[in-house]
Amino acid sequence: MRHKKAAPNRSFRVSDQIQRDLSELVRGLKDPRIGLLTINSVDITPDYAHAQVYFSLLVGDSAACEEALNEAAGFLRNGLFKRLQIHTVPTLHFHFDRTTERAAEINTLIRQANSMRALDSDDKPI
Repeated sequence: MRHKKAAPNRSFRVSDQIQRDLSELVRGLKDPRIGLLTINSVDITPDYAHAQVYFSLLVGDSAACEEALNEAAGFLRNGLFKRLQIHTVPTLHFHFDRTTERAAEINTLIRQANSMRALDSDDKPI
């Protein structure tokens, strides 16, 4: 008997659905350590056992927020059980995503470099 292979984009659909559902579920958490956050992405292992959840934070302490989310991971997973139509709901692991923070730092450095270059070119005689 041949097993039907799962559609290759199924894991993308599942991780996308988990991302949307978690965004709603997190809003219902009452922990004051959890600031204003965005779920950026969800990476699921092929066996659906674990999901790495990456978030960015607009307001709040990233380390405290990450700790609070990981403490609430079981509660959030329970909420996903009720919403998702899949056999295995992954264990959630939350990580602060520094991508936005790094992008802002790089933009600042580029602006500084460009302003220095403009100053240098203004000093040189034509």
